[in-house]
Amino acid sequence: MHRITLPERPDWRVEAEKLGFTFADMYGEPYWDETSAYSFTLAQIEDDIEDPSTELHAMCREAVAHVIASETLMQRMDIPRAHWDLVAQSWHDADPELYGRFDLAYDGSGPAKMLEYNADTPTSLYESASFQWLWFEQQLAARVLPEGTDQFNGVHEALVARLAEMFAPDTDLHFAAVADAPEDYATVETMAWAAREAGLGAHYTDLDKIGISPDGQFTDAEDRVIGALFKLYPWEDLLRDPFADKITASGCRFIEPAWKAILSNKAILPVLWQMFEGHPNLLPAYFEDEAAFGRAPDLLAQGYVTKPIFSREGQSVTIHQNGAVLEAATARDYDQHPKIVQAYHPLPVFAEMRPVIGAWIVGETCVGMGLREDRSRITQDLSRFKPHFIEG
Repeated sequence: MHRITLPERPDWRVEAEKLGFTFADMYGEPYWDETSAYSFTLAQIEDDIEDPSTELHAMCREAVAHVIASETLMQRMDIPRAHWDLVAQSWHDADPELYGRFDLAYDGSGPAKMLEYNADTPTSLYESASFQWLWFEQQLAARVLPEGTDQFNGVHEALVARLAEMFAPDTDLHFAAVADAPEDYATVETMAWAAREAGLGAHYTDLDKIGISPDGQFTDAEDRVIGALFKLYPWEDLLRDPFADKITASGCRFIEPAWKAILSNKAILPVLWQMFEGHPNLLPAYFEDEAAFGRAPDLLAQGYVTKPIFSREGQSVTIHQNGAVLEAATARDYDQHPKIVQAYHPLPVFAEMRPVIGAWIVGETCVGMGLREDRSRITQDLSRFKPHFIEG
């Protein structure tokens, strides 16, 4: 694994604008950054990222069944009691899942470590599946990348195939996101593109335009009934929304299914450690109010991280080391939520930047990856997306 300086493509920003990648620069800083790229060997991809991520997802599915069978763990997940049956029924009915993204710490040697699982509403999908592949093809054609190189990126094709498995041909799907959020819109449009390729209908609607018909069905801004909905709206929020009471009677099929409320919750980290303690791709993790330090002082003595069970973009995360705060996220919007404690595993440092690998799961298989890097030890909202390639 190396971070290699490369020439940028001429006029790539013009092409990004043309393709609707309007957030390639954010807050006056580059978000997409192709001044360098990360290279990997095929063995690193297959043995250290792809296969372990697929295995981690299988372990996560085992953990869902374990949590649903335990009232104590359902309480730990802070899932509203009124909707336990909704979550459990979606699992027992085998409601199909579409996608997710593991965040992994990896330096090119040794096992990758699971930091968390964005299993419900992960973004950076367009950059990973589409714009990164375009970069690869154009840099290969320009001989910036040598012949024989490749990229770990079957995300789009896998989404097309998975959606075709999940829905009958010509089924209409709705895709919803918060209005005026370019990154979220890019994610739902990437999904809609895959749906159209899979022979399905695709309609976009702003989340706040979704309503309820007199007979209890969800409708879009044009009063069309929503029979299947991909919602870029996390279950932990949806289950606290008045609309949650309407879900069961509406007959609407949700992507992701309600059981993903368990996997998108950082409380899954201590559950995984309880079930698979010592697994090479897991970090020790505990619920904050457990006697974690008494149970595993040797594992946590070198440092630990506190994380709210609900949080986004590194908010409210704090790193502790040697009895002091090593680093804390400045945004603290999620401080009110219950927390878990996870052993600190520092991200590697390349040219003063710290990359985190996003391993994409479609269905139950790892099919590609994207990288973000940050100067901070905590990957936050100003991290940069970096392309990658596999050495020939």
